[in-house]
Amino acid sequence: MSGSVDRGKDPAPALRRVLGTKLLLLFIVGDILGTGVYALTGEVAAEVGGAAWLPFLVAFGVATITAFSYLELVTKYPHAGGAGVYVHKAFGVHFVTFVVVFAVMASGVTSAATAATAFAANFSIALGLEADRSGVMLVALLFLCLLAAINLWGVAESVRANVVLTMVELSGLLLVILVGIWAIGAGNADFSRVVVFESPSGKNVFLAVTAATSLAFFAMVGFEDSVNMAEETRDPVRIFPRVMFTGLALTGTIYVLVSLCVVALVPVGELASNPAPLVTVVERGAPGVPIGELMPIISMFAVANSALINMMMASRLLYGMARQQVLPRQLGLVWDSRRTPWLSILVTTGIAMVLLVLVTYGPGEVTKNLGGTTSLLLLGVFTVVNLAVIVLRREDSTAAHFRSPRWLPHLGMATCFFLVTPLSGRPSSHYEIAGWLLLLGVLAWAGARATTPRQQIRE
Repeated sequence: MSGSVDRGKDPAPALRRVLGTKLLLLFIVGDILGTGVYALTGEVAAEVGGAAWLPFLVAFGVATITAFSYLELVTKYPHAGGAGVYVHKAFGVHFVTFVVVFAVMASGVTSAATAATAFAANFSIALGLEADRSGVMLVALLFLCLLAAINLWGVAESVRANVVLTMVELSGLLLVILVGIWAIGAGNADFSRVVVFESPSGKNVFLAVTAATSLAFFAMVGFEDSVNMAEETRDPVRIFPRVMFTGLALTGTIYVLVSLCVVALVPVGELASNPAPLVTVVERGAPGVPIGELMPIISMFAVANSALINMMMASRLLYGMARQQVLPRQLGLVWDSRRTPWLSILVTTGIAMVLLVLVTYGPGEVTKNLGGTTSLLLLGVFTVVNLAVIVLRREDSTAAHFRSPRWLPHLGMATCFFLVTPLSGRPSSHYEIAGWLLLLGVLAWAGARATTPRQQIRE
C-alpha cells in the first residue's frame, strides 16, 4: 500500500489553503470549547463532587502532553489525514492504519452526534417545549443535515461559520464566569464547595478523579482535529505549534474557571444528569435577570460549533486517507466548483445520523454514553500516536520541524493508555459502544480488501 499519491497522474483538484494564524486559532478554540463543558460538567461533578475542576485540569495536562506529539508529526508530515497518516508511516500495516482511521472518524461522528443531541435539548428549552426522545432525535437529525449543507458549501464558508459560532460559545462561557464572580462577591454562592470531594459511587479519590477525567477528557478533545486541516493551512510548519499551545492554554483556563463557578452556584445533586447545567448556573446566579433566557440559545450555538468542526474533521480525514490510498479512492473526490470532498461529507453525515438513532433508542443516558465513547476512542488513538512518534524518530529527516522533549511521548503513551483501561474507573457502556463501532470498522476493512484488486494493494 503506497504512502503517497503520484500527483502527476492525479488530475483531481487540490484543497484550498485558506487557514492563517487567526482562523486556525479560532478553529482549535472553537473545536475544544463546546459540547463537553456545556453538556457534561454536571456528570463530572457527580463523580467527584465540588472538586469538579480537578478532572478538567488533569484532562488538560494529558491533552497537552499528547499535543506535543501531534505537533512533532504534523510539522514533519503536513498532510491531511492526521493520526492515520502518522500510524501508517510508523508501522505500514494496512489493518492497523484502517482501525486507527476508523476510530478517529468514529470519535468525530460520536462527538457530532453528542453535540446534535445537546443542540436539540437546548432548542427544546429555548422554545419551552417538552420534547420526548423521539422529538429531540428528529431535531438533531435535521440539524446534522444543515451541517452537511454548510460543509459541502466550502471550507472557507465553514470556517467563517466557525468564527461566528466560536465567538458566541466563548461569550456564553464568559457569561457563566462573570455571573459566578458576581454571585460569589454578593455572597450568593458557596465557594467552599469547590474543595469538597464527594464520590456517590463510593470510589476512592484516585479512582473517582480518573473516572471523571475519562469523561472530562471529552471537553479537551478537538486540538487533534486541526491536523486534518494541514493541507488547507498556510505554512503549517511555522504556525501550528504556537497556535495549538495558545488554544490549549486559553481553553484549559476557561474550563477550570467555569467548573469552579458551576460548583459554587449549584449543589452537586442538582448538576448530575442535568442536560443543560450552564443554563441552571446562570439562572441560579442571576435570578430575575433575563440573561438566563439567552443561555439556552448560546448553548445551541456552542454545541453547533462542535458538531460542525467534528464533521469537517471526519470528512477531511476520509479524504486524506483516500488520497493516501488507504481507503477507497472515491472518498477523495472533490467537488470542482466548491473544492470540498463531497462524498466523504455525505458518508460521515450518514454514519452520524444512523448512530444517533441507534443510541437514542438504546439504554442509558445518550449524551454521557456518546461523550464517554468519544474520549475512549480518542485516548486509544492518542496512545498509538505517541508510540508512532517514538518509532518515527528512527527515520532520518532533514526538514525543519517541531521536536518535543525526548521523554514526553513515553509519558503521553502511558497516561493515555491508563485512561483507556478499566483501571481508570470507566463504565462498561463505553467499551460496548466503542466495541460495536470498531467491529463495524473491521468488517468494512475486510470488505474493502475483498473488493480491491490485489495489484493495487502494496503493504
